[in-house]
Amino acid sequence: MSKTMKIFTKATVAALGAAVLFSATPVTAQISSIPDLFNKVRQDAAKTEQENQQREAEFRARANEQQALLSTARGELATLERQAQQVENSFAANRREIDQLEGELRAAQGDFGEVFGLARSKAGEFKALLDSSLITSQYPTRTTVLGEVANSKALPGSNELNAIWQTMLQEIKAQRQVATYDAPVANVNDGATQSVTRVGPFAVFTANSAEFLGYTAPTAEGNSDILLAKLPKQPAGQIASAAKNVANGSGLVYAPIDPTRGELLKSFERVPSFKERHWIQGGPIGKFIIIMAALGSLFGIFNIIRLFLVKMAVGGQKRKAQASKSNPLGRVMMAYEGAQNKDAETVELKLDEAILKESPKLETGLNMLKLMAAIAPLFGLLGTVVGMIQTFQAMMIYGTGDPQLMAGGISVALVTTMLGLYAAIPLLILHSFCSSIARSVQGTLEEQSAGIVARHVETRGSV
Repeated sequence: MSKTMKIFTKATVAALGAAVLFSATPVTAQISSIPDLFNKVRQDAAKTEQENQQREAEFRARANEQQALLSTARGELATLERQAQQVENSFAANRREIDQLEGELRAAQGDFGEVFGLARSKAGEFKALLDSSLITSQYPTRTTVLGEVANSKALPGSNELNAIWQTMLQEIKAQRQVATYDAPVANVNDGATQSVTRVGPFAVFTANSAEFLGYTAPTAEGNSDILLAKLPKQPAGQIASAAKNVANGSGLVYAPIDPTRGELLKSFERVPSFKERHWIQGGPIGKFIIIMAALGSLFGIFNIIRLFLVKMAVGGQKRKAQASKSNPLGRVMMAYEGAQNKDAETVELKLDEAILKESPKLETGLNMLKLMAAIAPLFGLLGTVVGMIQTFQAMMIYGTGDPQLMAGGISVALVTTMLGLYAAIPLLILHSFCSSIARSVQGTLEEQSAGIVARHVETRGSV
C-alpha cells in the first residue's frame, strides 16, 4: 500500500470520527476536499490538546486547593482536640469538687440527712400512689411538689415538708366526695374540656351523658397530657342507670363504684355485645339459625292472627242463620243447603266433605312451623360439631398454650347450640298456639255439622 493511500485511509477514518463528534458543524464549515480535511483534523487535534492541558492545569490547581483545605481541617481538628481535653479536665475537676462538696454537705447534715432522706423516699412513694389515683384528674398539679422533694438533693424546706401531709389530707378528703369538675377528655370533641363527675377514687363519667371514662396516670414530671379518655365500650344495665341517676339526680342516689379503680370497667371491652355474641361469634350457621327463627316467628305470628280472625268469623256465623262463604262454617252451611233435600246419610257425608275441605286451610303452615322447630336444634348441633372441629384443628396446629386461638371454635360450638334452642322454643310455642286455635275451629265445625244433621233428621221425621 502506498504512502499516499495510507494517508488517505487515516484521513478518511479521522473524517468519519470528526463527522460523528462534530455533527453539529454549520453548513458553511462543511469539508469539500482532502486538504481541508487534513487542516480540520489538525485544528481539532490542537484544540483537543489545548483543552486537555487546561483541564490538567485546573486539576493540579484543585489538588493544591484540596491539600490546603486538608491542612486547614487538620489544624481545626487539633484545636478541637485540645479544647476537648481542656473540657474533660475541667469536668473531672468539677466532679471532684462536687464530690467534695457533697461530702461536706453530708457531714453538715449529720442526723438530719437520714431524716430528710426518709422524707424524700416517702415523698416519692406517695407521689407514685397519687399519680395512680383517679383524684389526680381533678388536681393534675398536686404531685409537683412531691416530685421536687423526691428528686432534690438539697434539704427540703418547711413548706415542702408541709406539702406532704397536706396532700395526704387532701387525698383522704377527696376520697369520700362525689365531685363535678371540668377536665379535658382525650377522645371526646378532640380533647375538649368536659364537665365530669367523680365518685371518690372509684369511677368517673361525663356529667351530661353519663359516659364512663378511663384514667391514665401521668408518665413524667409536670406531665400536662390529658388523663381521661372515654371507654370504647360502655357498661349497660344497672351500672349505666346508676351513673345517669348521679349525673341527673339530686339527693340520695345509688352511685356506681369500681373497687378495682377502673380495671373492672375496662374489662367490659372484652365482653361481647348482643350482636357480637349471636351474629358474629355464631358464624354462618348461627346467622342461618337467626334468620330461620326470625322468619318462622313472623310466619307463626301471622298464622295466629289469621286463625284468630277465622275463629272470630266462625263465632259470628254461629249467631246468623244466613250462610256466608267468607268463613269455614258459612261454607259448611252452604254445603247443607245444597243437599238438604237428600236423606240424612247423604247430608252427613256432604257436611263431612265440606269439613275435610276446610281442614287443610286451617292447618296451612303448621307443618312448616313444626319442621322449623325440629331442625333448629339440629342446626345448633351441627354448629357445635363444626366449632369443635375448629378447636381441635387449632390445638393440633398451635397446641394448647394460648386459649385465645381456640376461642373461635369454642364460641361457634356453644353459641350455635344456644341459638338452636333460642329458635326452637318460640317456634314450638307458636306452633302450639296455632294448632290449638285450628283444633278449636275444627271442633266448632264438627259440632255445628252434627247439630245440622240432627235438625235435618228431626225435620224429616216430623214430615
